[in-house]
Amino acid sequence: SAMEETDREAVATAVQRVAGMLQRPDQLDKVEQYRRREARKKASVEARLKVPSLINLSVRSYQVMSRTLNLTGNEELGKNHLPLVSECFCCLVFYFFCILIVLFHYFFFTFFFSFFLAVVSVPEIVRETQDLIERGELLQAHRKLMDLECSRDNLMYEQYRMDSKNTHDMNLIHTYFGDMQKLSEELAKQLWMVVQRSLVTVRRDPTLLVSVVRIIEREEKIDRRMLDRKKQTGFIPPGRPKKWKEKMFNILERTVSTRIEGTQADTRESDKMWLVRHLEIIRKYVLDDLLVAKTLLDQCFPPHYDIFNKLLNMYHQALSTRMQELAAEDLEANEIVSLLSWVLNTYKSTEMMGNSELSPEVDVNSLDPLISQNVVDQLLSKYMSTLTSNIIGWLRKALETDKKDWIKETEPEADQDGYYQTTLPAIVFQMFEQNLQVAAQINEDLKTKVLLLCLQQMNSFLTRYKDEAQLYKEEHLKNRQYPQCYVQYMIAVINNCQTFKESIISLKRKYLKIEMEDTLLSSHASMDATLDIIAKEGCSSLLDEVFMDLEPHLNELMTKKWLMGSNAVGTICVTVEDYFNDFAKIKKPYKKTMTIEAHRRVVVEYIRAIMLKRISFKNAEERKEGAERMIKEAEQFRFLFRKLAAGSGEDTEGLCDIIEAIAEVIKLTDPSLLYLEVSTLVSKYPDIRDDHIAALLTVRGDASRDMKQTIIETLDQGPSQPNPNYVPIFKEITVPTLTVPKLLK
Repeated sequence: SAMEETDREAVATAVQRVAGMLQRPDQLDKVEQYRRREARKKASVEARLKVPSLINLSVRSYQVMSRTLNLTGNEELGKNHLPLVSECFCCLVFYFFCILIVLFHYFFFTFFFSFFLAVVSVPEIVRETQDLIERGELLQAHRKLMDLECSRDNLMYEQYRMDSKNTHDMNLIHTYFGDMQKLSEELAKQLWMVVQRSLVTVRRDPTLLVSVVRIIEREEKIDRRMLDRKKQTGFIPPGRPKKWKEKMFNILERTVSTRIEGTQADTRESDKMWLVRHLEIIRKYVLDDLLVAKTLLDQCFPPHYDIFNKLLNMYHQALSTRMQELAAEDLEANEIVSLLSWVLNTYKSTEMMGNSELSPEVDVNSLDPLISQNVVDQLLSKYMSTLTSNIIGWLRKALETDKKDWIKETEPEADQDGYYQTTLPAIVFQMFEQNLQVAAQINEDLKTKVLLLCLQQMNSFLTRYKDEAQLYKEEHLKNRQYPQCYVQYMIAVINNCQTFKESIISLKRKYLKIEMEDTLLSSHASMDATLDIIAKEGCSSLLDEVFMDLEPHLNELMTKKWLMGSNAVGTICVTVEDYFNDFAKIKKPYKKTMTIEAHRRVVVEYIRAIMLKRISFKNAEERKEGAERMIKEAEQFRFLFRKLAAGSGEDTEGLCDIIEAIAEVIKLTDPSLLYLEVSTLVSKYPDIRDDHIAALLTVRGDASRDMKQTIIETLDQGPSQPNPNYVPIFKEITVPTLTVPKLLK
């Protein structure tokens, strides 16, 4: 029969449903749970079935009554059966009341039956859910949590519909489901732990991360559904919306910030390179994290999460914040450079954001600056100010250290070519190089500024260097025995000038653009001039040493002792040559100058000895002997300085020629030719003054006062034919005049 067929279908359906529920062994533990759920459904269905049956009964009764009475169009029948109509109407009202009572009982029964079942099963489901959370089975735990929340939310919604102002019953339901809120919080805690370690989890257990994302997605859907219902009914369950997606991104943002901040392992006190290390760790961590995010993390999130770009923005923001914090610290000059180099160059380089594996998702050109231009300018200004102070301090310290070497009892070191030197130029320019290399890491503009600063400070430094060299000389003159190696260290100072010159040129060539060279012309010229002065004064002080030793021998020249056969000139030549063995350690440009100056000063001192009128030859024989001696000694000087100037290309002949020319005037035997001889001398050396001629004629010993006067007056009118290469020397020679002291009264 049809009834039996329906029963068989019902049994088959039931078997199929049970089979679907019990597919795995672990589902046998849930049989009781399934039974209770089916009982609830059955009770609900039966309650719903009663309502239609009562309604159908009422409708059929009304239809029967209508057909029976058939009032329409039968007035007579209506009059005769009025009592029946009245009775039928009463029955109809009764049936409608029955319908209302049944509907009320249906809703009341459904509500409280659901409430009863929920109350009975909530503690058990809470325990099961707690166990699942502890075991890390987050998806299943969340499924149960959703069931609990659904039951609570439905009960609250029904209560709200029946009596929205009944807070007592609402609170009663909320209290019964109180443990469920703790479950939600516990589950959320587990989710956030996974999110915090997402970059590690995605490599070890990506399934766990996917589960977390699925749970968050479910909650987002429930949030949207509840918000939609709120718009329609005004009701929203407690704790909604949860906004777990928003919280997830907040957790990620905090995690990124903590990761960036946590990379500082050292402080300046413990490690001077703390900032370099800190920045390098940040670079490595950020690059590694973004590569993982791109290759693995992106696959665990739905596309609309745009997880990689979100993380990229988080890292950029966290880095920006950290860089601004570092910029606000009291950084040293080298630390400012490290920070700016990292921010302006490293960050967008192939070592970090410009890495090819991050392309095309990361476009370095679209990245905002980590710190504003204003902060960059402030840091650069601070750097230049600090660097200026540092360079001044470094230069002062370097000079003080060098000065300590000057008084050592051991000779200075020599370079590979044997020239004496100190370490000062190397120290100074090594310091400049280091700062320029550091500045070049940031940009071309800063490099140029640092170069200008270095050369500017070099200019001031060289002035101090000149003053110190002068003080060194003055201290030595107070006691010529101290310092022991004065000559050798003064040679080193002179050589340093040449090294400084070469280093300045090298520095400009290496670090200054050609178009910027004009800006340094005056500065460079000033430095070269200062260095030349230092070298010239150094050379002069060394020659002073020579001539202080020569003084007693120079004093013998043009004296009776000299005429009798003194070896003063031989001693002078030996002494000069001995000094020049040390002077061989002077670099070529200055050594050549020294040789020329020594030659010149020897000749000047020799002529000065003549002009001092220490001797006046008594006769032609003495004049001849003296003149020949002068010519011989001029030849000795010529030989000496030719030897000292070997290879320098210096013309050493002209100076000694002056001595020989004077000797010819003295040697002349015919007084009538004296004017001619003197005029020849004056035409060659036009800087000879009248007093020089007078002194020369006095040394001859045979010219009367009138003859001297006549020769001098005639010479004043004669033309001069000087050698174009002649450098005046007579102007340096003063002729002493005899003064008669006043008688004291």
